[in-house]
Amino acid sequence: MSQVSTLTKKKLTVRGQRTRLELLEAAEQVFGERGFEHSSISEITRRAGVALGTFYVYFPHKQAIFTELVDELGERLRETLNAASKDKTTRLEKERAGFRAFFEFAGKHRNLYRIVRQAEFVDAEVYHRYYKRLATSYSRGLTRAMQVKDIGTYDTEVIAYALMGIADFIGMRFVVWEDPAALERVTDEVVHFIQYGLLSPQRLGPLSGPLPASYGEGDKK
Repeated sequence: MSQVSTLTKKKLTVRGQRTRLELLEAAEQVFGERGFEHSSISEITRRAGVALGTFYVYFPHKQAIFTELVDELGERLRETLNAASKDKTTRLEKERAGFRAFFEFAGKHRNLYRIVRQAEFVDAEVYHRYYKRLATSYSRGLTRAMQVKDIGTYDTEVIAYALMGIADFIGMRFVVWEDPAALERVTDEVVHFIQYGLLSPQRLGPLSGPLPASYGEGDKK
């Protein structure tokens, strides 16, 4: 989150923090439904249930609340992912928990994709910051796993962005575009791919552990 917004949050009363959150939640709805250009401060305050003048106590203009919203969503997402994976032992367990937590977060914040994509054109700096902070946190976890030989040796920034890309598109296809009824199966498929990759069992060579019973069934067809 930006330095200005962090300082502002620290100075707010409990009631002020609640009002700020209500404005951000309303902005998430409005920007997601109407897009930045067609959204208005009056509509945000109407949905938040506060007076128009109250908006300017917390944000100087429309772009300020948009930028704050992207930062806020990014912070909440990182906290959600960290909380979901912190008690897991292996990197693969952490990946499963993290992917599942991301899919659930995207299901709860169904305007997340629209808002983040708009950020590229509204405020490129916050757009880059959203992904860079997520990748930095991800990369740190991968580095720790690499240091204890839980995963192979990689450029962890590259792998972080690769895995983020998988999560991004799988979430869009199976969470945002339709009812995520098959979320468990989809998560299993993603983790399976992370563990074993694209190669068939015949080409994988020696493995440190057994393959799932269903693995390679496609090669028999």
